[in-house]
Amino acid sequence: FMDFAGSGIVHLVGGIGALCGAIIVGPRKGRFDPETEAEFDGHSVPFCVLGTFFLWFGWYGFNPGSTGAMHDRATANTAGLVAVNTTLSPCVSGLLVFLLRAKVVSPKLLDVGGFCNGILAGLVAITAGCANVEPWESIIIGLVGGLVYQGASMLLKRLKVDDVVDAFPVHGACGIWGIVALGLFGNPDEGMGGNGVFYGGDQLGTQLFAGFLIILWAGGLSVLIFLPLRKLGMLRMGDEFQEKGADAMEHSPAKAYSESPDAPKAPSGTDVTL
Repeated sequence: FMDFAGSGIVHLVGGIGALCGAIIVGPRKGRFDPETEAEFDGHSVPFCVLGTFFLWFGWYGFNPGSTGAMHDRATANTAGLVAVNTTLSPCVSGLLVFLLRAKVVSPKLLDVGGFCNGILAGLVAITAGCANVEPWESIIIGLVGGLVYQGASMLLKRLKVDDVVDAFPVHGACGIWGIVALGLFGNPDEGMGGNGVFYGGDQLGTQLFAGFLIILWAGGLSVLIFLPLRKLGMLRMGDEFQEKGADAMEHSPAKAYSESPDAPKAPSGTDVTL
């Protein structure tokens, strides 16, 4: 099984856990009601962009750092290749999702949040093969990763699965694509450890089997954790919490994000300076 920096053992595990959690917890109250679904948009696009760039910057430690050494020319060249691929794949994936949402699919507007998740989709997709494929192959992997992310995101909405931050489309669906892509791409003649079926290799079957095992293991354990918690009433916030917000119900100050003058007030007797 080939997975250089964790498309499968890191991202697919988390994505499957997120999917199980989203299904078992169930959608937030009013999430798929046409009259209220707009209320569930993220509260800060600038923070979303900032967080995305934090993650992308960290990926340069995560992926090139998985080389494990830079003490000679070979390992330094590998780390350099990994860094290039970790740049190209998210660039094309993010731009593709941005263009799709601007021109082809809903909302047919400039969706910066979708752009950010498209970047993350490309990062996840290239993480498995970043040391074993050439830069031009990483561009193709990123393009397909963008399509995989967008398709999975739309599918969850159609199925009314409330995945708040598209964790499964980014990490689960693109994690699957990342390990499968390494079974397709990677020329063994280039000396980078590739063994893709497009070059006569036989890696694809191993990648598919490993992906199945990861899904089975992560999904099974996630259900064993989430389902009893749901049955015991320890997993989901009640309707009153969802309507008023945990800030107002449990925290001080109650006004954590909103700049609206109608923001909920802190309970009487609480000394709050805003």
